[in-house]
Amino acid sequence: MVPDEEQQSRQYLLARFWESALGFWRKGGGRTAWLLTFMVIAIALVNLVLQYRLNVWHRVTFDALDKRDGSSLLYQALIFFPLIAAIVGVAAAATYAKMTLQRRWREWLNGHVLDHWLTGGRYYQLNLVPGDHTNPEYRVAEDLRMSVDAPVEFLIGVFSAVSSAIVFIGVLWFIGGELTLPLGSSVLRIPGFLVVAAFIYAMLASGSMVMIARAFISVSENKNQAEADYRYMLTRLRENGESIAMLGGGNEERAGLDGAFSTVRQRWYELMMQYIRTTLVSHSSSGLAPIIPILLCAPKYVAGTMTLGEVMQAASAFMIVQVAFNWLVENYPRLADWTASASRLASLLVSLDRLERAEREETTGRIVRKEAEAGALRLRDVSVTLDDGSAVVKEADIEIARGEKVLVVGESGTGKSTLVRAIAGLWPWGEGEILINFEGLFLMPQQPYVPLGTLRRAVTYPLSPDTV
Repeated sequence: MVPDEEQQSRQYLLARFWESALGFWRKGGGRTAWLLTFMVIAIALVNLVLQYRLNVWHRVTFDALDKRDGSSLLYQALIFFPLIAAIVGVAAAATYAKMTLQRRWREWLNGHVLDHWLTGGRYYQLNLVPGDHTNPEYRVAEDLRMSVDAPVEFLIGVFSAVSSAIVFIGVLWFIGGELTLPLGSSVLRIPGFLVVAAFIYAMLASGSMVMIARAFISVSENKNQAEADYRYMLTRLRENGESIAMLGGGNEERAGLDGAFSTVRQRWYELMMQYIRTTLVSHSSSGLAPIIPILLCAPKYVAGTMTLGEVMQAASAFMIVQVAFNWLVENYPRLADWTASASRLASLLVSLDRLERAEREETTGRIVRKEAEAGALRLRDVSVTLDDGSAVVKEADIEIARGEKVLVVGESGTGKSTLVRAIAGLWPWGEGEILINFEGLFLMPQQPYVPLGTLRRAVTYPLSPDTV
């Protein structure tokens, strides 16, 4: 797949993810969804106010130190602990609101996806049709969790970054003032020089991250797919252990697992190199950011046009602005992981959409199942086809009375099991009508299955033990 096609496919899958995920606010979550969203935003605003108050505290405290003002220092010391307690309390409230929103959103989306997956035997039909929907259990359990956790944190991060940048850029503008640089016979004046420096520094850091980590999304997707494939092979080995042991295929299975894990190791190496590049940028940025504003403010402090408190307030504000501007630097890897997980979940939804659309459309390629008025089973010109249209059973026409015993024989691959699946409603592709008396009908699968839970649940399955 060429890069443009990959980009278009990724955009389509993300659009499909949001089509379902936003249903939590449109209809699924009701007032709770909006209440939790507004609570998250309100707490972020309160936290911003407290951060600004702490920034002012730095200026007043260091001015008092510079002037050796004991009474002012005592007052600032007294208000510091309540201020920190308020910040900690708001942080705890923010964690509660964020994780509650994530939990409620995941609960709704999980139910939405399970409804689509389990309805009409689609969980089985997925095994019969082509498409990118391997390992659906991993997509429902893990990819869905990551798909809803990350956007909430991104929303909070972006909102906090933008609001913090607006407020503390104002602080830098008013504290820093104008920088005057003599250039020969002329003078260069830079208004709001601290703001200009913050912009330039952030552009260099963020630009470096974008250039270095631009392949993060594809590398992360490849890693997740390799992990899922390896997990699937291990699960398949466990489920078919008896057959493999009888065939003596342990060595061959080990070779296949070694090959799959080799792919996992290679994908992890590629991801590690991406993390190393981003770590170089982020650590360089975090190491230089606290020193740059002090160096920039030093000439004005030495000249007596800026107090020590203003220098420290500017340094604190500069760091907050850098945290806001460098939000991409810190979260680009997680954005890549989220894109990969959301795309994998959306791929499953796209495959389920195709099955659902095929069920709704009245075409000649669907077998019709109806309640039989008499007898136990009646097949009327039933043709069973594969998903590509090729027939495996042609125009079967038979009536089986209640109590009659019938043996279906044929060579392997002639469609015996496929016909039974069509009678059970698991195989929808084909033509004709199946008239069946559903009352008292019970079909046994080829492989035995015992559900998890109590013995009572296993005995009454597929009925609920509470109804028996």
